Amino acid sequence: MAGHSQYKNIMFRKGRQDKERSKLFSKLAREITVASKAGLPDPNHNPRLRTAILAAKAQSMPKDNIERAIKKGQGGDAENYDEIRYEGYGPGGVAIIVEALTDNRNRTSADVRSTFSKYGGVMGETNSVSFMFNRLGAIAYPLDKGSEDAMLELAIEVGADECVTGEAEHEFLTSVENFISVRDALEAKLGPAQSAAITWRPQNMVELKDEAGEQLVKLVETLDDHDDVQNVYGNYALSDALMAKLGD
Repeated sequence: MAGHSQYKNIMFRKGRQDKERSKLFSKLAREITVASKAGLPDPNHNPRLRTAILAAKAQSMPKDNIERAIKKGQGGDAENYDEIRYEGYGPGGVAIIVEALTDNRNRTSADVRSTFSKYGGVMGETNSVSFMFNRLGAIAYPLDKGSEDAMLELAIEVGADECVTGEAEHEFLTSVENFISVRDALEAKLGPAQSAAITWRPQNMVELKDEAGEQLVKLVETLDDHDDVQNVYGNYALSDALMAKLGD
């Protein structure tokens, strides 16, 4: 639910107004509850829960909210959520992946399908676009943790595939299988990560501008606003002109 600097227009959220923060906290809490229900309430013995808590803290989610979500997952009355991945194409042939946690598959599927259709896209079958992405772990640290060379050496030491240094952060990339071990090894060396998540990264980008780009932004924002949708990914890059227009 949070992008990284060099991929900021692949997966994004709108501003930090109270309503939007409340919606974001609700999505984060749902992931914490699901992770807690699936395993132990102790994040030290539940890797998924630890990752969910880290994501919540990165968004300044209050400690009380986190603790309530953990307890809810351990309670007998916690909702049963299904994890679903939807795939499809947006305006300009952009590939879109939508991850959802839902207690009503039919409702969520219908809503996602209608949103694709409304904004010039079409929902496809599972695996219809995911082959255009790489599934990987991404762990980010601020630039003040060390130089680019030092972070590259550390990446090799902890078993990460690479470390990409951007304008705002160092980002360690790793396979899904090694994500937990690399994250823990980095934490032992550098302290808690700025963010850490399993994500989808596009292999190639499609640049959009003008009307197609504006339609795509509406599609992604509407999907992202849905209560059941946890993450939205796409292989698009918005043109500078369009970014400037949207910022007006």
